[in-house]
Amino acid sequence: MVSFGSQVDFSVPHLKIRGLNKFYEVQGQRLHALKDINLDIPKAQIVGIIGKSGAGKSSLLRTLNGLESIDTGSILIHQQNIAELSHAELIKTRQKIGMIFQHFNLMSAKTVWENVALPLRIAGYAKAEIEQRVSDVLTLVGLEAKRNDYPAQLSGGQKQRVGIARALVSQPEILLCDEATSALDPESTANILALLKQINQDLGLTIVLITHEMQVIQEICDQVIVIDHGEIVEAGQVWSVFSNPQQPITQELLKPEQLNLPFELSQTFDQHTTHQILKLKYVSESKSVPDLYELLNFIKHPVQVYHSQINTIQQHTIGSLIVGIHNLEFDLNNQPLEKHHTITQLEVIGYAQSTH
Repeated sequence: MVSFGSQVDFSVPHLKIRGLNKFYEVQGQRLHALKDINLDIPKAQIVGIIGKSGAGKSSLLRTLNGLESIDTGSILIHQQNIAELSHAELIKTRQKIGMIFQHFNLMSAKTVWENVALPLRIAGYAKAEIEQRVSDVLTLVGLEAKRNDYPAQLSGGQKQRVGIARALVSQPEILLCDEATSALDPESTANILALLKQINQDLGLTIVLITHEMQVIQEICDQVIVIDHGEIVEAGQVWSVFSNPQQPITQELLKPEQLNLPFELSQTFDQHTTHQILKLKYVSESKSVPDLYELLNFIKHPVQVYHSQINTIQQHTIGSLIVGIHNLEFDLNNQPLEKHHTITQLEVIGYAQSTH
């Protein structure tokens, strides 16, 4: 049976980052890539870091295992500052941190078994120990029958499973994932995310992943960190951030695909305007779907629903509505919304003419 990870005080952050700054020299200019990062990552949770390209996601991830040095600040693993470690101590600490890459980084001339065994061979483990560990992790990721195949014989999802097995074979406590699913098709992505969730639950590993896909965050993460221009701009439990994003960048990342509304939406109204168009977001602490009549009865006017979306995230029902109100004098500012604890966001997004 695969089982690893030391006993740790869960009240102490597994990873604790304070005042972290990172600079690069780019064409003679000093680029401030990470700006005063402060972050606690709890033991055995899955934390997702999301942002646009160039936001600083990869730089932050690479500082966590010492692949990138930091200019100021500290990174503590179990309260041990990795910047103060000797070279030998840093190598030992890195063995506790597994890494999964976007493009797999497998050696094409080596079999699945040889790719997975490579970290242990480099570390000088005995042959019997290598055989047992490699067999265990290949079973865990469902590739025991592929041990003698070469990467060229594998699908993209299978290659990433090899990458996961290779990361796990050293029995790490922390798993870092660098866009681990962005090169995969939707079915393979779903399978890999399910595998990562299983690993987190069964082995108690702390997983930190970076992604530009909100769906990945929604599927498996406990917490989400939004980074923009090298700064953490928003953070919290996934259901909380998704139901009520505070920052413009988070709202943009969460923005759904363009709506196919049955009318042209205008930002101003004129003599032809008949409807106010409202956007409403709501969240419930249970998996039950809120009653729309109860949710919208504060409007006191006929309501037309043009768009509805519901997701379940971390045992919370999160939904959004686009509705039309046939009353241009309806004023949101005069509504007693404090009674509607499920509503997290409500705004007028435009005006339209009657579709009848």
